Amino acid sequence: MAERKPKLSHVDAHGRVQMVDVGGKEPTRRTACAEGWICMQPATLAAIRQNAVEKGDVLAVAQIAGITAGKRAAEWIPLCHPLQIDLIDVSLTLEEDLPGVRIEARAGVTGRTGAEMEALVAVSAALLTVYDMCKALDRTMEISAIRLVEKRGGRSGTWQRHAT
Repeated sequence: MAERKPKLSHVDAHGRVQMVDVGGKEPTRRTACAEGWICMQPATLAAIRQNAVEKGDVLAVAQIAGITAGKRAAEWIPLCHPLQIDLIDVSLTLEEDLPGVRIEARAGVTGRTGAEMEALVAVSAALLTVYDMCKALDRTMEISAIRLVEKRGGRSGTWQRHAT
């Protein structure tokens, strides 16, 4: 028996890219959580902790950048639907073990499609902002593991990443 390929929703019957039509779906509450981190030299982490980075308060600026970007995910991702977002929450945690900053973003919407891209874009923008604000101190910084942690709502229900 031949293995069936999953149908790609962003490709039409002729193989052309298309935006998915979600008009027939009922609006439901949908949430998503994403995370990522940026590793850096211990001295860079100390400068962030002490609010001694010349460009300003790294954590506050990165948080605002993440919130702003999450609300504009459709401008980053060509086939992403623009959503009337109810919630973007971005939290940044200083982690000595990395050393670096762990960022988590939660997005919520009552709509016809999920908020995964909004959470992922929020994390990405916040991480890039940390890099931008600290690059004069540390060119070795490395952004890692941007990933979806959980999504709830919609036809497919709840999905959670298993601990690895």
